[in-house]
Amino acid sequence: MKRLFDILISGIVLLILALPLACIIVLLKLTGEKEAFYFQERIGFLGKTMKVTKFVTMVKNAPNMGARDITLRNDPRVLPVGRVLRKTKLNEVPQFWDVFVGKLSLVGWRPLMPQGFDDYPEYVKEQIVRVQPGITGIGSLVFRDEEAIIARAEKEGRDLRSCYRKDIMPFKGALEVWYSKNASLMTDVKIMIATAIAVLSPGWNGYQSWFVGLPEPESPIIREHMGLAEAG
Repeated sequence: MKRLFDILISGIVLLILALPLACIIVLLKLTGEKEAFYFQERIGFLGKTMKVTKFVTMVKNAPNMGARDITLRNDPRVLPVGRVLRKTKLNEVPQFWDVFVGKLSLVGWRPLMPQGFDDYPEYVKEQIVRVQPGITGIGSLVFRDEEAIIARAEKEGRDLRSCYRKDIMPFKGALEVWYSKNASLMTDVKIMIATAIAVLSPGWNGYQSWFVGLPEPESPIIREHMGLAEAG
């Protein structure tokens, strides 16, 4: 049922957005790196490497420059058109093709580059790879503005890699494990609706009451980001 749902929804999205996507492809071909698509290596189902499809938003050598796999707010590696695509999340739309062909699901744990995936504890990695990764998920929903957390850590003079490993990854891992244990079609539908609302209304955290048993972060910077500072 989940696979059929993925094929149906991703196919409809690709058909509806065919013209806008074609315009973006032409625009990217005429600007920046003169290329439209970037195929990025990620860790996927059963821990196997795969390549996800994204619109080009950064300079070609971005993974070997600056903060490497960590994207900063106002990151100088991001191209002008790419900045708009990232802000509107349109850079992720080509991944609906990855869903259509079966590399991704609409909802699941967010596949990471090998370096980022290795920041997860072993028990997290072993648990989450048992389900198909997705375009969105509970981890993606909570950390949809991850750059704001990194920007806060940078402003405080903290080591960015340390913030990623000690603050972001433990909680993101807990969220992805929660999903792997609570995956269902209803959960997927709720996550997709919540994702759409969050994209249209940045700062919205109403989804927190939609899901039973969500883990809470211990990190003060994450709690504040989620509007839980007073509860701590």
